[in-house]
Amino acid sequence: MDDSQSWRGEKKKKIKNETMSSSSFIDSIFGKRLTPEEQVRKWRQSIRAQERELDKQLRGIATEEGKAKMNIKAAAKRKDYASCKILAKEVARSRRARDRIHASKAQLNSLVMQLQQQMAAAKIAGTLKKSTDIMKTVNQLIKLPEIAKTMQEMSMEMTKAGIIGEMMDDAIDSLDEEGIEEEAEEEVDKILFELTDGLLGEAGSVGAPVEAPESKEEEAEPEVDTMQARLAALRSA
Repeated sequence: MDDSQSWRGEKKKKIKNETMSSSSFIDSIFGKRLTPEEQVRKWRQSIRAQERELDKQLRGIATEEGKAKMNIKAAAKRKDYASCKILAKEVARSRRARDRIHASKAQLNSLVMQLQQQMAAAKIAGTLKKSTDIMKTVNQLIKLPEIAKTMQEMSMEMTKAGIIGEMMDDAIDSLDEEGIEEEAEEEVDKILFELTDGLLGEAGSVGAPVEAPESKEEEAEPEVDTMQARLAALRSA
């Protein structure tokens, strides 16, 4: 090998090392740039983690709802109708939260399927394509309090990757909890009727309760407050 060939070889090696060094420096600042397949795989893992968290919340809500039902029956026996109604409202809220979580799980599954289609297309095209279906699904999921934070982070990553467009301000507003929490008296009455064997609710009068002895009410109030707090914590987890 003559001097010119040796010089060219050394120059190529130097350029390669400088390129690798520059790439490592950029990765250290901005993080490693993921391939389309790696990015989709990361999102799918995040979605599965959210589904497990939602399952955990559902189990917690079911446990606390069962306790609330037993407390309603106990309060009805001691004629503490005020506590019955308070707990029935908590059960109604918990059921709505449970229905919302089930709906969000279905939407997450739909998002996973859409991402799988994106990954299959990326293997051929080498890049991720913009999807209005994914954008609509993400917009809906961002509004759910249980997963809003994770979905907002994912939406920003998807925007950078070019799958979805910029989110509008009204698209990322959280649900109006005040509107959701407006009590449906009919639903509460049905719960009371169901759990008190018709003593209260649809066939009974809750408006003019028979007062229980003061000592029993004082004992019940902390229990009702504790139950309310636990159910509220589960719904907002």
